[in-house]
Amino acid sequence: MSLTGTPFFVTAIALAVVAVLLPLALWSRVRGPALVRGAVRLLMLGFAQATALLLVFVMVNNSNALYDSWGDLLGTTDHVDTAPDLGRDGMGGVRLAELPKARQKFQPAEDPILGPGVQVTRFAGRVSGVSAEVYVWLPPQYDDPAYRDKKFPVVEVFPGYPGSPKAWFGTLKAQQQLRPMMESGEIAPFIIVAPRTTLIDADHGCANIPGRINADTWLSVDVRKMVIDTFRASGRADGWAVAGYSAGGHCAAKLALAHPDRYRAGVSLSGYNDPAAEKASLAGRDPELRRANNPLEILKSAPEPPRTALYLSGANGDGLQSGLALRGYAQAPTTVKVVEVAGAHDTGVWKRQVPDVFRWLTRYVKP
Repeated sequence: MSLTGTPFFVTAIALAVVAVLLPLALWSRVRGPALVRGAVRLLMLGFAQATALLLVFVMVNNSNALYDSWGDLLGTTDHVDTAPDLGRDGMGGVRLAELPKARQKFQPAEDPILGPGVQVTRFAGRVSGVSAEVYVWLPPQYDDPAYRDKKFPVVEVFPGYPGSPKAWFGTLKAQQQLRPMMESGEIAPFIIVAPRTTLIDADHGCANIPGRINADTWLSVDVRKMVIDTFRASGRADGWAVAGYSAGGHCAAKLALAHPDRYRAGVSLSGYNDPAAEKASLAGRDPELRRANNPLEILKSAPEPPRTALYLSGANGDGLQSGLALRGYAQAPTTVKVVEVAGAHDTGVWKRQVPDVFRWLTRYVKP
């Protein structure tokens, strides 16, 4: 039974109801010695507590898209086939132009929480050694005959850690908020791509960690190439952006600054600079990886300011200071917009920012 499916949610509700009715019906009917009666009643109370906790967990998980599967929850899922040392450029000597086309067959996503229009495929990255699902939503103009010769800009979106690739569609309702804005011309018709980022039983910080995972290459090379080869997606850096919240915001800022040849813009909602801000981060445990994957350090050490536009939002003590630090070091042509928000570190805050984020992206990302 799927962890996020309706059947499991209904089962959790049914168990919680049974757990309440059981002691009401049987409490006074328990027979036997006092020790036995006490033990049975204690078991009934324990069952009620356990089912209540289960129901709360399911509701929170479904609402925030934290764990996508039982494997994610139990830490038994591993989406890494190989993790060779790919060098500083993350390519391992491979030239993309020499690789065969990475066209994929997509099918409609089955999870009803995603709504109509979301497609999914299982994709094996040739360079990164990662094999995982990728979700894609195409804008309403994609099948319009007037756009048949047009290429579309792309935004790659990331959840926090732990987090599901379904989150931007199922929890933040990005496509439902953006579709009417695209139809009216208020924002550009973006292709939205949501690759799996929970790939191992730890937060990889979107870093390449030899012997463990090549997450940077999975997101910025393999997924990017596959989308360009499969859809009418822009192949130019100016036509691509990355966006994320929490740990996904850290990833977006890091990838945008580290790869201005692949992305024009990055959006970080309540993100952070230092990978060690996430206690489970593998990149945060190694001094060299910690520096190499810190957006602020990337900006400081760049041989010349990258042509990168950043949108950074957060509350005081929750992303705002990281954004201000980046803005303080930015020099043209790097641009940094910092937005202070109020509210908790949760999906409700990030959901409300989606329209403004895509209005801003429309200014910078062009196919």
